[in-house]
Amino acid sequence: MSDLKSYLPTTRKELDIRGWSEVDIVLFSGDAYIDHPQFGAAVIGRVLEHAGYQVAIVPQPDWRGDHRDFTKLGQPRLFFAVTAGCMDSMVNHYTAARRLRSDDAFTPEGRAGARPDYCTITYCRILKQLYPDVPIVIGGIEASMRRLAHYDYWSDTLMPSILVDSQADVLIYGMGEKAIVDIAQWYKSHRDTPTTIPQTAFCRTASTVIPDDAIILHSFAEEQRDKRCHAEDFKRIEVESNKIHAATIVQDDIVVNPPYDTMTTEELDAIYDLPFQYLPHPKYKDKRIPAYEMIRFSVCLHRGCFGGCSFCTISAHQGKQIASRSKESILRQIQRLTTLPDWHGVISDLGGPSANMYAMRGKDKSLCEQCARPSCLQPGICRNLNANFAPLLDIYRTVDALPEVKHAYVGSGIRYDLMSDEYGRQLITRHVSGRLKVAPEHTSSNVLQLMRKPDWKAYLRFRDFFLNVNKENGTNQQLIPYFISSHPGCTNQDMAQLAQETRRMHYRPEQVQDFTPTPMTLSTTMFYTGLNPYTMKLVFVARSKSDKQHQNQFFFWWKK
Repeated sequence: MSDLKSYLPTTRKELDIRGWSEVDIVLFSGDAYIDHPQFGAAVIGRVLEHAGYQVAIVPQPDWRGDHRDFTKLGQPRLFFAVTAGCMDSMVNHYTAARRLRSDDAFTPEGRAGARPDYCTITYCRILKQLYPDVPIVIGGIEASMRRLAHYDYWSDTLMPSILVDSQADVLIYGMGEKAIVDIAQWYKSHRDTPTTIPQTAFCRTASTVIPDDAIILHSFAEEQRDKRCHAEDFKRIEVESNKIHAATIVQDDIVVNPPYDTMTTEELDAIYDLPFQYLPHPKYKDKRIPAYEMIRFSVCLHRGCFGGCSFCTISAHQGKQIASRSKESILRQIQRLTTLPDWHGVISDLGGPSANMYAMRGKDKSLCEQCARPSCLQPGICRNLNANFAPLLDIYRTVDALPEVKHAYVGSGIRYDLMSDEYGRQLITRHVSGRLKVAPEHTSSNVLQLMRKPDWKAYLRFRDFFLNVNKENGTNQQLIPYFISSHPGCTNQDMAQLAQETRRMHYRPEQVQDFTPTPMTLSTTMFYTGLNPYTMKLVFVARSKSDKQHQNQFFFWWKK
């Protein structure tokens, strides 16, 4: 019983163990419940618990049949919270060819089918049917990246804000710790929908006051009729999202409030100091959960990414500004990891969204406050960026010296166009497990520009550096490049160039992927509209199944 009390309750029995007859908030998640700070539902639950609320979590409820999983904990005092989990449910379910996947890394034993398509919408509709008067708050990557009109690749349609189809009352976008506590505080004394909380979206009413400087987008109907309207709106959304001081965004009845300020180190440390067990809930017993196995001994050093890659959701979800943990907080987490079952002295990832951006920011904040660039690295590294690797190198070397740690690897992606020689040598000689994966993505300058990635020559320079460091140290590590086919702007000629270049270098690419359009990215907007929103010029798109397959075949030039 004491073991169960260390986790957020998931059943009526666990409520009874705590002496609770009801709870303030019931959180529904499309993922298994893993009490680890790398899993968003656990973080939100722990943050609410720390704020004094009684919270229960229902992981992967059965949405079929009599819906007993949605009623087993009863009606909460304040609201239901819903997340699809750590991935958009459609990305989780389907390949780039729209084929159903046979596994789900966030489910015990990797079993597929434990969550529905459009998970957030499905859960919310059931809850609204069962409890029509109880507010619903949605969040997580699925809700965040669908907060306004968006192209959905799997239905091949433009969809309205997820607030419309889910019938939820409030949407939290981005990392939601601050917003969820403020929403809980609001619902303690109000029954109407909060409209002033930062980093939230809601459906306005006749009494809603819209700020004079709000960004008014085309209507959803206009975007449906004219793809140029959708392209124009995407640019306005992305530009505004990359500002430190953003404006309110309005589309039809959907109002999106500006985000909170970037978290301070102290605020981020406080989250990681919460009493996570770093283990799956005991209900799973000895069942293997692949996503947990991958990150169980990993340590996230910071949030945010200023790379601005066109196909990536990180900056749109976590923000462009970097929020970093303190060295002391990181070391406290590592000490906790060393007490876990099966600890063998290896940290699998000492990283972040882009592992080598820790503690980086603008030299002059006032210049950053005037900036709306989507990337601090493209088309060139911003002169105001303080790319100081000293704090990160200090962490690497301190962790390396811990007697409990045999190896501390960096498994997250790195930006090889953002690197000092000193950092590169430390990384390659001490923190690579034999293979370093990097993401040049392509060899064509035209495609790389559309991707907001560095030129192929930057990869070649890093490859030479990598090989020289290995030669100096008598090691034989591998550099594994990652490539994408069928990205907007990529033609068969571009793929032929990639095949020729990789053949010349004796590469047989193994880390390859067909481009998958995911909601609210620049690449997806180009895929859907055939336009570059920043120039409004036409962009070639390999859209059909046969065209995409043909481009993908160029990766395998050595096969007949």
